[in-house]
Amino acid sequence: MLVSTKGRYALRVMLELAQSDSAVYMPLPLIAEKQGISEKYLESIISVLSKAGLVDGLRGKGGGYRLNRPAADYSVGQILRLTEGSLAPVTCLESEENPCPRAGQCTTLPMWEKLDALINDYLDSVSLADLLAQTDGQRI
Repeated sequence: MLVSTKGRYALRVMLELAQSDSAVYMPLPLIAEKQGISEKYLESIISVLSKAGLVDGLRGKGGGYRLNRPAADYSVGQILRLTEGSLAPVTCLESEENPCPRAGQCTTLPMWEKLDALINDYLDSVSLADLLAQTDGQRI
């Protein structure tokens, strides 16, 4: 599993929003500036987050983005699966149905399945609030 820039930036954006006042919409240019991410790239990331219902967006004056739930209600796994598509350590586990013709006799498959479960369980157990708590209030 290799987390792409998109996944890492999505986490940074969500953490930035989690650190701001939840009643205030943060403008996209401000998020981009604070995180050192180009606005164009950030637009593609925030679009995915918004369409999935993880953030609320408001257009016009006073508009921007904000979380629509407490930071503790967002898991790192949820955010990464949304932006990455899959966190599977091997391609044969990326879909519900294993497409590998050797799956029935693969002696390594149980190991990969266990690793996949460990990765997902761990990332699902870490919330945005957990990440913020371990930074002792420092900006992400």
